[in-house]
Amino acid sequence: MTYNKSRMMIIMAVACFTIRAAAQSPLDNGIKMYKYNKFQSAQTILAPLAATDAQANFYLGLSYLGQGNTATAATTFAKYPDDPANISGTARVAFAQKDATKGMQIAKDLAAKSKKKEWIQERYAADAIAYSTGGDYQQAITWYKDVLTKTDDADVHIALGDCYRKVTGGGGEAMNNYEHVTEKDPKNSLAFSHIGDLWYEAINYPSALDNYAKAKDADSTNPLPYKSLADAYARSGKYQAALQNMKKFMQLSDNTLADKIEYAGIQYQAKSYCDASKYAQDLLGNSQLSPDQKITITGILGFSLAECGDSIHAMQVLHSYFAIQNPSKILPEAYIQLGKLYMKTGQLDSAGYFYGKGIEGDTAQNKADIYRQIAEAFRLKKDWCKAADWYGNIIKANPNTQALDYYYKGYTHYYCRTYDLAVNDFVDFENKYPHQPSAIYWHAKGLAAIDSDATTGGASATFIKWIDTVGQDYYKQDATKKSNMKTAYEYLLAASFNKKEKENIKLYEDKLREIDPADATLKQIEDAEKAENAPKKPAPKAKK
Repeated sequence: MTYNKSRMMIIMAVACFTIRAAAQSPLDNGIKMYKYNKFQSAQTILAPLAATDAQANFYLGLSYLGQGNTATAATTFAKYPDDPANISGTARVAFAQKDATKGMQIAKDLAAKSKKKEWIQERYAADAIAYSTGGDYQQAITWYKDVLTKTDDADVHIALGDCYRKVTGGGGEAMNNYEHVTEKDPKNSLAFSHIGDLWYEAINYPSALDNYAKAKDADSTNPLPYKSLADAYARSGKYQAALQNMKKFMQLSDNTLADKIEYAGIQYQAKSYCDASKYAQDLLGNSQLSPDQKITITGILGFSLAECGDSIHAMQVLHSYFAIQNPSKILPEAYIQLGKLYMKTGQLDSAGYFYGKGIEGDTAQNKADIYRQIAEAFRLKKDWCKAADWYGNIIKANPNTQALDYYYKGYTHYYCRTYDLAVNDFVDFENKYPHQPSAIYWHAKGLAAIDSDATTGGASATFIKWIDTVGQDYYKQDATKKSNMKTAYEYLLAASFNKKEKENIKLYEDKLREIDPADATLKQIEDAEKAENAPKKPAPKAKK
């Protein structure tokens, strides 16, 4: 009995080893690489096997098709003219060459070779349609359903799901087939990836992310969920998460040129500007870039350089981008970005020109965001008058804009020294946002600037209103608030002194002394009072 148990354990161990060995065979590995869209890796593995293995030859041909090499794929499939899989490959080639009639005929002839218990020909015929463009998808679905009466093969369910996704309203049946696979095999990473794709297409990003995570957990070597996760996170604006998943995808994938371009784009979106500029610069040297790819990379490089701080190089690259890009595809933000660069380098006329181009190209009814970018660029450059004009444009375009736009319109008019306009701006600000104390304070400052000698007291009532609003202890909160309170009391004291209002002079002296005993205005008024109150010396007698 012991002998039999030992013998059985040996047999089981050998069987397990055989299964593992089979799962890790070069052919299976090559097929797996193809299913994971690692076409170059699949080609490398399958090419040595294809001479003696029709299945390896078939997936080698599919790998060539996946890379867009239709002619080589056609030659490859032709090496096994009687093999069902390779015959279906010739149908895929026909579809790829836009000859749908020929592709359908090859598929129909192949499906006709299936017998009652045979299903492989019908399955390959359906695959040829499902994974091509231009065929009769309903015919493929019919064939797949017939195949599933003879087998419960997971790959057939996945293929049927993929085909359903190509027909209107087929998402539900696609999901049923994918979930059938995952219920039987929770480790089927490909099925989870496709479930995630379905949710992604339905704009249900939480469910998409959940299933991509399951695909990743089912097989950590599958690059597809990482790519899909990157796309989903980018679509939902979570660019840092998108970048992390794209990095993992690049580690696992074949790093095709298209992958590299997308990686550069996500680096830019994630604000890794310096990394994006370096990566894009390296990509520009790739001789295999198509004209469209070169345009894309040039744009990524220019915009990344702008954010990375290399303004001169960025301007050169962006001018090249504008020269090669179709004008209809240049977004208003691109012109705005170039305007910002000219602003940084002090070339205000050029900055204004490109800002104007950005405005012209913006078809949105509400241009407030673009106006704000321009206004802030002029403000940061301390070109106060132009900044005030652009903040004015924001308010004209959208009177219900944020309080900060009203504030900056008045603020920039104030520093432009157009004090009367600043006062009007802060009155508008106060009327629109009555609970904003800063509107009252700057209204008073504008009036005080007009009454620069504090002779009329024109700002007094507004400063008093502001103090009543913020409270007597406002200055205790921080240094800025202390400075603002001092400004208010300095004006009130000076105006009271000039108007000979003795009670107010005493009141505001005490207020200033409480805030800052060493205040310069306070000392000047005190000295002036002492001079006024000093006894007058008798006039000297005239000499006889």
